[in-house]
Amino acid sequence: MIFPGFELLDLFGPLEMFGLLKDEFDLQLVAETPDPVESNQQVRASPDTTIEHADRFDVLFVPGGMGTRREVNNTVLLDWIKTASEQADYVLCVCTGSLLLAATGVLDGRRATTNKAAFTSIAHQYPKVDWVKQARWVEDDKFITSSGISAGMDMALGAIALMHGREMAEKVAICCEYDWHQEKNWDPFAETHGLVGSS
Repeated sequence: MIFPGFELLDLFGPLEMFGLLKDEFDLQLVAETPDPVESNQQVRASPDTTIEHADRFDVLFVPGGMGTRREVNNTVLLDWIKTASEQADYVLCVCTGSLLLAATGVLDGRRATTNKAAFTSIAHQYPKVDWVKQARWVEDDKFITSSGISAGMDMALGAIALMHGREMAEKVAICCEYDWHQEKNWDPFAETHGLVGSS
C-alpha cells in the first residue's frame, strides 16, 4: 500500500526481495486514488489498483514515511487497512507504517516495533500495543513489524523464510548481495536513540 510521503526504501527494498520470487508472489501497488503517488524522496510510483477496487490480498505490506503523520487521520484509508489486515494471511509493515496499523486497532494486545527515532512518540499514542524497544523486526502471529527503513529488508527475508523456508530466503539475500541480519533482536539503533542502555 502506498500513500503520499511514503519512504522509498521502506517499500522498494523489501519489494526487491519478494519480487525475485515471481512464482511465489504477484506484487501490486494499491493506493487511495489511481494517480501517481509521490514518495518522501519526491520519486513517484504509479498504483496498480485502488483501495476501492482492490481484491483481497494474501499479504498486506505497509511502508512508513513522513506521510504516515497525515494519513493517521485518514479514516477512509485506515478503514481499508483494517479490513485488508483482517482478511490477509500476513500483514507486514516497515518503520512508521506501524503508526497506521496501530491507529486501526489491529495491533492492540500484540507485540510490535517501529522506527526507533519515532518509537517513544508512537508508543505513547498507542499504549495498547506491546511495543518492543530492541528488535530489528517482531513477529506476532500474522503481524510482522520492523524497525526503521533498512530493517524492512531484513524483515522481508524473515517473512520469506516463514512462508517458504530459510533456504529460499538465504538464496534471495545472496542474489541481492545483501548481508541479511537474521537475528531479529539485533538492533543497534535502540541504543542510539536511548531506548536501551549501552551494552
